[in-house]
Amino acid sequence: METARYAFEARSVSKFFPGVKALSEVSLKLSAGSIHALLGENGAGKSTLIKIVTGVYQPDQGSLFCSGQACRFSGPRDAMAAGIGVVHQERNLIPRFSIAENIFLERNGRHLFRMIDYKALAREARPWLERLGLDLDPALPVSRLTVAKMQMVEIARALALRSRVLLLDEPTASLTPHEAEALFAVLRKLRDEGVSMLFVSHKLEEVEQLCDTVTVLRDGNNVCDARSTESLGRQDFVHLMIGRTEQVVTRRDREQEDVPPFLELKSVSSALGHRDISLAVRPGEIVGLYGLVGAGRSELAKVIIGRYPVTAGEIRVDQAPVKIRSVAQAIHRHGIGYVSEDRKHEGLILDHSVLENAGITVWRRLANCLGLVGDRSIRALVEPHIRKLEVRTPSLHQKVGLLSGGNQQKISVAKWLSAGVKLLIIDEPTVGIDIKSKAYLHELIHELADKGTAVLLISSDMPEMISLADRIVVMNAYRVQGELANTGEYAKVSAGIMNLIHD
Repeated sequence: METARYAFEARSVSKFFPGVKALSEVSLKLSAGSIHALLGENGAGKSTLIKIVTGVYQPDQGSLFCSGQACRFSGPRDAMAAGIGVVHQERNLIPRFSIAENIFLERNGRHLFRMIDYKALAREARPWLERLGLDLDPALPVSRLTVAKMQMVEIARALALRSRVLLLDEPTASLTPHEAEALFAVLRKLRDEGVSMLFVSHKLEEVEQLCDTVTVLRDGNNVCDARSTESLGRQDFVHLMIGRTEQVVTRRDREQEDVPPFLELKSVSSALGHRDISLAVRPGEIVGLYGLVGAGRSELAKVIIGRYPVTAGEIRVDQAPVKIRSVAQAIHRHGIGYVSEDRKHEGLILDHSVLENAGITVWRRLANCLGLVGDRSIRALVEPHIRKLEVRTPSLHQKVGLLSGGNQQKISVAKWLSAGVKLLIIDEPTVGIDIKSKAYLHELIHELADKGTAVLLISSDMPEMISLADRIVVMNAYRVQGELANTGEYAKVSAGIMNLIHD
């Protein structure tokens, strides 16, 4: 039987939700000992397909096969038992638990009253860590690991469950290029050992570099289900995904006017550990904030918007010293907005609608004398941004938590475009965003600066940083290492950045 050739196969799978046909007779074929890419725009059906493969959803039509045998999963544990593991884009570990406890979390949770032998647990965890080339103490709390090592622990956990099919959803989203290369070396090793992997990424250069075959979805349908990547280049992938060639946003050389900064930090230290931070952002300027994961960039953004206190130094807004004590004060008194990298916990209210989330920053501005605000006035302000960002949703009243991660990110951006702030801090704006929307977001950031908005851009994507920023401030270990002008010469600027990081 042909199906026996594959470690896993989904055949003619369809899935329906109220008012939406998320998947229409989609097929997926994963061979043993291969890395298979799953590509598509946000809302194309990738997340729905992954949830079917991992037992979160059951297909309304179609069949699933594991090593040639028909299977049906009533939940994620059934998928695990069938040898299917998953590493999610958002970390799925318990920070205060040890590495060993996280690796064997599923097993330990089965026996409520059985004592855990922590020494035996650490002993059993060590071979899985060694298999991935990790020289880590299994007793170490996960909270003390870098993001890249957390990623590896998630893979070790999947392998410890004897997974022969491994799904990786945007695994490099929070990794530096060096960390991503280390991960790829591990994935190639697993491929050589016969593990079948499904690799989901919007970074097409990674797909070209790593993957053997590809499935592309568009509007819940197969464009292809198991095509070799050998003869495909970047533009081939783009054309399969969106039906046309890629729109490239080129870097702009903006005239830097000699105007006072809108935001200025002078020798700022914080309760989070920042020391002697100085930087400035002028109206109409995009200042990049670059550094390795853990450098303190996102934490600095939260200090600026009043989430954490300044312990020394001074923050100045419009040349006046300020003490920002809350996010509401940052927005409404000083015109500072923040697109968080953690959209699920800080950027959105998942149980509320698209309209409520996109309009939350403008409620106070639109409220009448009684403090009431109507949907019609909110819709008039936010709908153009929702439409331009091509958010895929059945309606503006759909709960945000039911949308794909990429569409959630678009809404997180849309709410700040509606707010009309004077300074916008944008933290990892295109994580989980498809190729077409990424180009549009880059264009929007340029337009914001062209219209006089001051932009502080935090990104771990070096090409993104060099294509957008006018100046780049480099951080490491919660300190500013230096800054450099962005000439747009990729090799020269990227080398300058890395030199500052390791100086």
